[in-house]
Amino acid sequence: MAVTSMANSSILNFNKYNVVSAVSFVPPFLPVAGYVAGGDTGSKVATVDKFLFTTDARSTLGTGLSSARRYAAGFASSENGYVAGGDTGSYVATVDKFLFTTDARSTLATGLSSARYGVAGFASAENGYVAGGDTGSNVATVDKFLFTTDARSTLGTGLSAARRLVAGFASAENGYVAGGYTGSYVATVDKFLFTTDARSTLATGLSAARRYVAGFASSENGYVAGGDEGSKVATVDKFLFTTDARSTLGTGLSSARSGAAGFASAENGYVAGGDTGSYVATVDKFLFTTDARSTLGTGLSAARRYAAGFAG
Repeated sequence: MAVTSMANSSILNFNKYNVVSAVSFVPPFLPVAGYVAGGDTGSKVATVDKFLFTTDARSTLGTGLSSARRYAAGFASSENGYVAGGDTGSYVATVDKFLFTTDARSTLATGLSSARYGVAGFASAENGYVAGGDTGSNVATVDKFLFTTDARSTLGTGLSAARRLVAGFASAENGYVAGGYTGSYVATVDKFLFTTDARSTLATGLSAARRYVAGFASSENGYVAGGDEGSKVATVDKFLFTTDARSTLGTGLSSARSGAAGFASAENGYVAGGDTGSYVATVDKFLFTTDARSTLGTGLSAARRYAAGFAG
C-alpha cells in the first residue's frame, strides 16, 4: 500500500521529511507503512515485516531481501525503500530497493562504494545517504544515492570520525548520524546540510556515549533510542530541529535493549526488535504529540536484532 504520485506531490507542500536508522527512515511524503528488514534471529534472515500505520497490522513480504543479512541501513524516497550494506557472513555492498506500490524488490547495480556493515541511513527529498560502518576497519565514508537515477557518489566530507553501529535520522534540511563505536563508544552527533552536504557536529551530542542505537524522526524532532553504553539502556534522546537542543524522554523504551530498528509515520515513531540479553519481537510506539509510549500487540514476526527500518 503506497501513496500515489499525485498525493505525494501535494503532501510535499506541507509535510516535512524525517529519517530514522542506523536502521530507520520517514520519507518526504506521508508514509502509510513501516518496514523492518533483515536482522539476526540466531541466524541471519532476509525477512521483511510491514506494519500498516492505520491499524499497526503486520504482514510479511513474500520477496524479502536478496540475501539474509544483519547490520544493514534503511532509507527511502517517495516511491521506494532501500536496504544498504550489512553482513551476510561477509560484509556486502548490496543495496536492495523495494517499490512501494507493489513491494517488488530489485537490487541496484551500483551498490555501496565499499562492502561494509554497521551503517546508518537517512535521506533528503532528492537523495539517500549511507554513513559510516566497518569494512574490516571503521570508516567515515558517506555514500549518496540520487533517487531519480540511483547513481551513487561519495561525499568529500564524510563523518567527523570513522565509526560503526551508528543511527541516522533527518529533518527537512539536515541529516544526522548519532553515536556509534570508534574503538570506544561515542556520543557524537554529526549533521549534514542537504543543500551543500557540509558537515558540522552538534555541541550537545547524545546524553551518553553508546552504540547499537536506533533513529527515527517527526517533522519537529529527531530521536535516538536504546543502545549499549557498556550495558543495554532504554534511553530515548530527543533533538529539537530548530535549535538542535537535546532532551531525554521520561518514558524511554519498554525494556533496555540494543540493536533495534527505527521507523516513523507522520504521527508516531516506532522502535522494533533488538537484544535485551535475548532477542525480542517487541515494537514500541511513541506518539509524537506527547511522546507517550505504547507497545504493539503484534510485534515482529520473529524475535530479532540488528534489522534495518524504513517507511513509505
